Amino acid sequence: MTSSWITRPENAADAAAVREINLAAFPGPHEADLVEALRADPQAWLPGLAWLAEAPGGELAGYALLTRCHVGDSPALALGPCAVRPGHQRQGAGSAAIRAALRAAREQGENLVVVLGHAEYYPRFGFTPASGFGLRPSFEVEDKYMMALALDPERPVPNGVIRYAAAFGV
Repeated sequence: MTSSWITRPENAADAAAVREINLAAFPGPHEADLVEALRADPQAWLPGLAWLAEAPGGELAGYALLTRCHVGDSPALALGPCAVRPGHQRQGAGSAAIRAALRAAREQGENLVVVLGHAEYYPRFGFTPASGFGLRPSFEVEDKYMMALALDPERPVPNGVIRYAAAFGV
């Protein structure tokens, strides 16, 4: 694992590189298109919550995005898409970008983050099944894949149905 990743928030000049990362990491354009749709949605996009991991040579290698979602009427964050260029996978770029995004969310006063993803990967960041918080998605998914994280365990967490931004299509 490379320990020298440089993380930084996405800026306007990074849009093409972010698209390239997502196109390289996934078999089709869905995730790259989703990022662009979320970026265009002022109700979903939150400044400072899209993060990049940069390799020591300067190549942008990993990406993690947090956008606004809701649990009932309470604000929360959705993690994803997260992507890493194939040549940098399994070297810590994704973890670095995710940790930086979660740290930024905590610093901005956010508390609840949900993610639909690999049950073996996201627990390393503290995610546990969302059902343990009384959270459920509006669609059918096996419990272990819908996870949540309270960034401040001392604060209350809303419970109920998770409502994603419209770009997610759920």
